[in-house]
Amino acid sequence: MTAYGLAHLRPPAVLPEEVFQYLERIQATLDPYGGKFVVHGAPVHVMEGEWPGALVIIEFPSLAAAHDWYGSPAYQEILRLRADHIPGDLVIVEGCGPDHDSAAMAAAMRAAS
Repeated sequence: MTAYGLAHLRPPAVLPEEVFQYLERIQATLDPYGGKFVVHGAPVHVMEGEWPGALVIIEFPSLAAAHDWYGSPAYQEILRLRADHIPGDLVIVEGCGPDHDSAAMAAAMRAAS
């Protein structure tokens, strides 16, 4: 099942050199795990609530691949280049798949409660 890494980042107005180094190196850490950017800092159009910052979404072929990438020595080597300079939140989540049925999900949740 496809999985995603989602980051809600709050970059400073001026990016330090380390962030550029991170951007130059991250794709090489993703390639061995089938990771690819789906959204990478495009402007967000806030429809409800607030969203200060930027959004990054990376797609992986599986939850295991996403976890393996994040824990890989190659990614851990560059992680601080971003994390020390851009505060944010990062989550990894499994996708729901093409056969997802929200009505069936609601029925199962209702039955369980």
